[in-house]
Amino acid sequence: MRFFLIILTMIFFVAFVGAQTHSAEDIIAKQDELYRATSSYAVMEMKIVTPHWERTLELEAWSEGLDKTFILINSPPRERGTATLRIDNEMWNYLPKTDKVMKIPPSMMMGSWMGSDFTNDDLVKQTTLQEDYDYRIVELDGGVEGEVYLELVPKEDTPSVWGKIVIAVREEDYLPVWQKFYDERGKLMRVMNFREIKTIGGRVLPTVMELIPQTDDGQYTIVRYIEGEFDIDLPSEIFTLRNLQRRR
Repeated sequence: MRFFLIILTMIFFVAFVGAQTHSAEDIIAKQDELYRATSSYAVMEMKIVTPHWERTLELEAWSEGLDKTFILINSPPRERGTATLRIDNEMWNYLPKTDKVMKIPPSMMMGSWMGSDFTNDDLVKQTTLQEDYDYRIVELDGGVEGEVYLELVPKEDTPSVWGKIVIAVREEDYLPVWQKFYDERGKLMRVMNFREIKTIGGRVLPTVMELIPQTDDGQYTIVRYIEGEFDIDLPSEIFTLRNLQRRR
């Protein structure tokens, strides 16, 4: 009997220690750098669906750390050449139809990118979870075994329309499962689901992100990663206004 109690105590001790090994900092760091690394290049497809119309964009995207992003639309033809550039806290859009560069003010960072359910900030990551949110590991009613949950609240000086974000990650590798975005009154506004985990560019990650607004029935946006490279050398001229306006 005594031997049984000793074994049982050891089992509970190991389970308790294992439960305490998750680091909120490590989990959040993984979310910020998962699709970017020190540098990245990706070919993506964005499908925008509404009750009245739908369209698909083919994109290329380059990033360097958390501070530089360049996105180029290659298709459909009427949007071809449209580009977005972010450097630190500044962002610009280039519209080939008018051959004009528009600087995006901070007040528009939460606005829709190209009519999708993703915001400008979602695409270019001006805010980072590590630097702009306070976060902690939480328990959820109805939580799934094998998942870890975090609650994030924007810091006082963070420009955000969200009152909080709750994220779920796989316990084994911290890959994202879903993210839920709430307004300041605690109302669920949108859900982002992560699916189809594959190896791209030597990195294991969800290759599909589905963003579903909770206020518009029948509307959603899906981003699918087709190709990707990470931790690569990128020419510095990619992240310039000259490249933004370059004829292609």
